[in-house]
Amino acid sequence: MQEIKCPKCGEVFQVDETGYDQIVRQVRDKEFFNEMERREKESAAMRKKEFELIQMQDAQKRAAEIAKKEAELSVKERQIAELQAKLEASETAKKLAVAEAVEKKNEELSRKTSEIAELKGELKSKETESQLSEKSLKEQYESKLKLKDEQIEYYKDFKARQSTKMIGESLEQHCLTQFNSLRMTAFPNAYFEKDNDAKTGSKGDFIYRECGEDGTEFISIMFEMKNEADMTATKHKNEDFFKELDKDRNEKGCEYAILVSLLEIDNELYNNGIVDVSYKYPKMYVIRPQFFIPIITLLRNAAQNSLRYRQELEVVRNQQVDILHFEENMNAFKEGFARNYRIASEKFATAIEEIDKTIDHLQKTKAALLSSENNLRLANNKADELTIKKLTKNAPSVKAMFDEIKSN
Repeated sequence: MQEIKCPKCGEVFQVDETGYDQIVRQVRDKEFFNEMERREKESAAMRKKEFELIQMQDAQKRAAEIAKKEAELSVKERQIAELQAKLEASETAKKLAVAEAVEKKNEELSRKTSEIAELKGELKSKETESQLSEKSLKEQYESKLKLKDEQIEYYKDFKARQSTKMIGESLEQHCLTQFNSLRMTAFPNAYFEKDNDAKTGSKGDFIYRECGEDGTEFISIMFEMKNEADMTATKHKNEDFFKELDKDRNEKGCEYAILVSLLEIDNELYNNGIVDVSYKYPKMYVIRPQFFIPIITLLRNAAQNSLRYRQELEVVRNQQVDILHFEENMNAFKEGFARNYRIASEKFATAIEEIDKTIDHLQKTKAALLSSENNLRLANNKADELTIKKLTKNAPSVKAMFDEIKSN
């Protein structure tokens, strides 16, 4: 039996196992249902809160999306407004540009019209000026042509009145005058004179020579001047005088040969400037009179550049002459000594031969011996008197070398 106390009245009563189980089941079922009801309420409340939270989150999300959409829409509206403003501005700019372009075109058209008018005026002025200039040039040309014709007639008449000798001398005098006008300024140390030496049978017209400060000649030129009258029946050519000019150059010891010529006056080869004809004769040139001073200057400047080498070559040549003098002195001594030795040997041979032949020739042999002794004495004296000073006579460079060796 189980005792159960009433919670209201406090009375204790007993129940059997079955009743107790029933009571316990009832109580348990009630508590279970109460608990289930409580939990159901809690669950409902929790679901309600979760639903409210989800609704709130959804509302916030929708609000955020709405705000974002509104912001995007606002940006789009602003962009649309800006584009519309730009479009309106572009339209305005286009209208202004069109108006400006039209105005510019009108201005250009107006300017072009004005320029065309000015050009027409200038063209007309130029035509007038050209006509005046052409007339002036024509008058000048006619004046120069008339002057040239007068000069030609003058020179023709001048040449007609000259003899052949006078024609040549006039060109020579022209070149001499040209040179003398520059002699003291450009060629103060130069020799330029007529070639009057006809010992070899011929001579040139002028010889130019110039030496350095030490007296070493560094340039020499043989000049030949050729001219002829216009009315001469047989016209000479420049080539006709090359051989004789080269001969004069070699005979007078000149390095260069130059033909100053007025022959073949219409030949463009000789009219273009300095003509080098060294393919026929070495170091030979043909020039017109106007190139007389320039070719001297060119050759002289080129020769001055090689003057130092010429001076060094002259020193070497002097040294070779000194050595030659030394060798000549040595050979002279050798020849004298050999001659005396030969004479002595001959005398000895004669003496021995005389002794072998006969005693009667002793006196003669004695004389021969004395003679040979004297020659030997002379040879010995020459050998004793032989000194470096005598051997280096007329050979200063060799003497300087011996003195240097002695001092060392």
